[in-house]
Amino acid sequence: MNIFAAKLNYDTTDETLQAAFEEFGEVDSAKVIMDKFTGRSKGFGFVEMSNDAEARNAINALNDSELDGRTIVVKVAEPKGDRPQRRERY
Repeated sequence: MNIFAAKLNYDTTDETLQAAFEEFGEVDSAKVIMDKFTGRSKGFGFVEMSNDAEARNAINALNDSELDGRTIVVKVAEPKGDRPQRRERY
C-alpha cells in the first residue's frame, strides 16, 4: 500500500519517516519529497508497506500524531491519475 504523509517538519528525513512507520510493520520504502531547485523538503512524503493490515494500522495510529515536533497527516495515497489536476499559474 502506498501511504501519503503530509505536514512533515522540513528537517524530517527518509530514515525518520521510515522509523515511524516501522513500529507498525515492514516498510518497503520511505521517501521525503525534495524540491529539485532548493534541495529542501517539500513537507510531504510517501511510504510503501506491502502488508495492507499493517499499513492501515500505521495510518490510523500516525494520522494527527506528532513527528519531529509537527502534527502530521497520514492517509492512503491516491493514484496519480485519480488526483485532480493542478491549474497552471501564469
